[in-house]
Amino acid sequence: MVKFDSGRATSQAVEDYLKAIYKLQSVTAPVTTSALAEKLGISAAAATKMLKQLDGMRLISYVPYHGANLTDAGRRIALEVIRHHRLIEQYLHQAMGYAWDQVDAEAEKLEHAISEEFEARIDELLGYPETCPHGDPIPRADGVLVDERLQTLGECAAGDWVRIERVRDTDPAVLRDLTQRQMGLHTQIFVSDRHSDNSLTILVAGTPHLVHEPISASVFVTPLTADQAPANHG
Repeated sequence: MVKFDSGRATSQAVEDYLKAIYKLQSVTAPVTTSALAEKLGISAAAATKMLKQLDGMRLISYVPYHGANLTDAGRRIALEVIRHHRLIEQYLHQAMGYAWDQVDAEAEKLEHAISEEFEARIDELLGYPETCPHGDPIPRADGVLVDERLQTLGECAAGDWVRIERVRDTDPAVLRDLTQRQMGLHTQIFVSDRHSDNSLTILVAGTPHLVHEPISASVFVTPLTADQAPANHG
């Protein structure tokens, strides 16, 4: 469990809510009750009850019928839980050989249980990694998260050379599909064509693949310059 300013430990439920609010808030703020309920798979009434509780704990600022934003204290806790989660994912992948489609579910079970000392030892053992197996940035021990807006593969134009930097981890089936296509982190991709249904034909190591959503929406990329792109499509 994570401790907040009063020194009291937070509950697993509180940590799960704060983490969910943080992720939703990074897309749109304030976070509505309905959006939070949908993300956590709970009723709107249950979400409203917890939001009022978190507001009373000064971990969020909540206005009924408007939404919630994390306070500085709530954000610190959310980032600490995310740090636990992503370090555990990297440990499972790097040290124990778990596939990237397996680590998220295991990390969800363990993220609330480890101590700060255990977290620090994992970090040191792994050589202070900056990202998890899916390319998501790991918050630093001082609470700083270095994040950048990346475009999705689905936003690319025909003729683009890009490199995979991050992959959404919410659907293990998508991750397994990417593995079969040999589309891991840092893989270089050539977008050879866009189709009327927004699907893409891409080349991965010279092999053509037809890509639809949710694959194209789950892969985040950076463009390659002319100097970085391969001289040919093979």
